[in-house]
Amino acid sequence: MNGFNRFVLLVVALLLIAVPVLLLLINFGVIPADTVNQYTGYRAGLASLEGITNLNLTSTLARVITVIVGALVALIALLLLLRELTFGKVLVRNAVVDDRPGAETRLTAKAISALSDGAAREAGARDPSTSLSTKGDAYEVDCRIKVPESGNYTEIASRARANIKRVLESQSLKVRDVEVTVRGKE
Repeated sequence: MNGFNRFVLLVVALLLIAVPVLLLLINFGVIPADTVNQYTGYRAGLASLEGITNLNLTSTLARVITVIVGALVALIALLLLLRELTFGKVLVRNAVVDDRPGAETRLTAKAISALSDGAAREAGARDPSTSLSTKGDAYEVDCRIKVPESGNYTEIASRARANIKRVLESQSLKVRDVEVTVRGKE
């Protein structure tokens, strides 16, 4: 997803949060409805909506429905916003392996993660789980593994680290750091 699309998604998510929250604050009387109507004219919009739908939008039932729908929309928008914002780590989208015209090659983050998981399994690890981040143009790989019952934690973690770095670098990917965490025995 390019920068413009991300920006549009953030603006839409913020609007989907702000509008229902504003309506909820008006509904509960925290913000006086007359003041908001003075600046926005929202009551005229409600009146025209009432005329179209033949519903009484000022009833208690309509207010309860508005609260529930508004809260759900705000919650969904907040989840979308939090998914798009990354705190602390810069998430990886694609890696350009070859950018020569006619020979463009990209690897997705999922493919890089699969390569890393395969390299860890090849080193003797069980159930690997990899997360990627970038710093500059190099990758930081965080791999969590389990060790077989008869395995040595340190030996398998060291082999997995070296193998992950070797496999990713053989694919022309720049690797800044590989961190392997052992989660226990299988």
